Amino acid sequence: MKIDKKDIVRFGNLEFLAKQVVEGFITGLHKSPFHGFSVEFAEHRLYNQGESTRHIDWKLAARTDKMFIKRYEEETNLRCQIVIDNSGSMYYGNGIVTKLQYSVIAAASIIELMKKQRDAVGLHLFSDEITLSTPAKSSLSHHQYLISSLENILHHYDEKNASGTDLIKNLHELAEVLSRRSLVIIFTDLFSAPEKAGDLFEALQHMKFNKHEVILFHVTDAKTEKLFELENRPYTLVDMETKEKIKLQPAQIKEKYQENIHKYFEDIRLKSIGYKIDFVEMDINEDLELALISYMNKRQFL
Repeated sequence: MKIDKKDIVRFGNLEFLAKQVVEGFITGLHKSPFHGFSVEFAEHRLYNQGESTRHIDWKLAARTDKMFIKRYEEETNLRCQIVIDNSGSMYYGNGIVTKLQYSVIAAASIIELMKKQRDAVGLHLFSDEITLSTPAKSSLSHHQYLISSLENILHHYDEKNASGTDLIKNLHELAEVLSRRSLVIIFTDLFSAPEKAGDLFEALQHMKFNKHEVILFHVTDAKTEKLFELENRPYTLVDMETKEKIKLQPAQIKEKYQENIHKYFEDIRLKSIGYKIDFVEMDINEDLELALISYMNKRQFL
């Protein structure tokens, strides 16, 4: 399912849109990723006549001549923390959907997947500082709060008020506050201080040192941001965070730009492998299900 403005307007409700994405995703799988939530034994209680005999402990009945029901309690499979870059550069898009909108819908879809598995989810938004940080919970009311927070971004964002980003500082802060071991899913375009790639991996290593598993979703409009496929005419490009402007003719710098941007992102990809961080490309021009399949493959749920 490709996402566009018509989907956002037509569905209106982000939770419904996420369900549509997940249902389409599941339909395309040969095998469902949902294995049910795990449970652990809690206690026995006396069997009441008329109840289902499914959970009777027959071994105990044989020893005591009384029938007892096994009671269970739900056990959270996974503790997940979703982290979204909400800085100015994420407001860039392909004219149909922005990187931020795409990330929000992807995050909502993952929350829907987590909800089906009774997994605990937390949400963190950041730009130059962390603007929202919630604990990981598995309750229905908490999931609804997360979706509501994401929906607010989806429909009410204002790129004029977008700020810069400090990915490195915020990842260090999150590594400190996330006390329980979690799966940390990060959505970012990685345009925060390219010259500080080494510092970025110190922050990610901080996450790994605290026993967190990390998936880094690299969100791009590959056509323009990586391939630099622009019409051969004069452009005035505006930095969406600093508002700095530059006039150029794309053909004059295209080859050098492609060389530098490829090296930068390839270095990050290779370092991610070295640090055992899952690195997943998310092109906003591609079907969203492809990103979810990549995620599920990385987590070995299939």
